[in-house]
Amino acid sequence: MRPLALILVLLLVGCGPAPAPPKADPTSEAWYGQATQHLAALDRDAERFLAAGNSDKAAAAITSGLPLEKRLLSVSRPTLAATEAVSDLDDLYGRMLLANRHFGWARLTFQKNLARWRNWKPETPDTVRRRKVAEAAIAACDRGMQ
Repeated sequence: MRPLALILVLLLVGCGPAPAPPKADPTSEAWYGQATQHLAALDRDAERFLAAGNSDKAAAAITSGLPLEKRLLSVSRPTLAATEAVSDLDDLYGRMLLANRHFGWARLTFQKNLARWRNWKPETPDTVRRRKVAEAAIAACDRGMQ
């Protein structure tokens, strides 16, 4: 009786649903690369506007990049290029907040970048540089709040 029950259990287990196929990596899809390139272009535009003293246009470029930022970060493992584009947008936004004396909000924005680059693996000279920029920006915020 026991061997028959064991065989029956094995047959029932073998008849279960097939495992789900692995999900495709969203970072390899066309939309992801296009969104990364678009956000990087918005970053360059905002940087150019900010350098020219046109903060309204810089703010508009930053604001239009926020939905792209959210979409790029919605994947479980964003690419380095996407993370850099997101980081650049956050840095620009933080610098604008700092210039407008919104020290707490600027600090929060720079802290996101610090956490992003502190946890990035593998560490590269560029990720170390970006982490140090974020640390310096946080220190500037702290000086402004005193």
